[in-house]
Amino acid sequence: MVGSLLLTSCHSSEKNYREAYDKAMERRQTGIAAETYAKIAAERQRYTHLVNGDSVRMVYMNANVAIDTTATAHEYNVVVASFSQRINAKSYRDRLRDECGFQGSYILYGGPEKQYFVVLQGYDNITDAAYLLQDIHGKVCLKILEPLPWILRKI
Repeated sequence: MVGSLLLTSCHSSEKNYREAYDKAMERRQTGIAAETYAKIAAERQRYTHLVNGDSVRMVYMNANVAIDTTATAHEYNVVVASFSQRINAKSYRDRLRDECGFQGSYILYGGPEKQYFVVLQGYDNITDAAYLLQDIHGKVCLKILEPLPWILRKI
């Protein structure tokens, strides 16, 4: 009788403990995820580099050419869109080529979130990339999907 009472009470405690643990982990993960996401979003909006007196957003990232094996990634890449799905990145890149005439556009894949980055144009020096950013809305016939286009510096 005492043994069955102990087993019943242990089982109940274990179940309650497990539920409390799961709720605590859920709250913890939600808080960390939201906090981390806010930090990432704020960092992506920050102007991080000065070129000829102008501030430009530049993110240092390890990324490789995806989809188009004939493209060569440059050190400085003007990013106008990012996607988590390959097909969406390819479609947007194709529209840049066909509708806007940016034959040099290509897609990079990488980063901490494993994203596909649509590069409008790549350059070997920061000055040319920053110059394109200054008048990007006048040169691209499509809606730019990034809130602010930025430069991905390939590391």
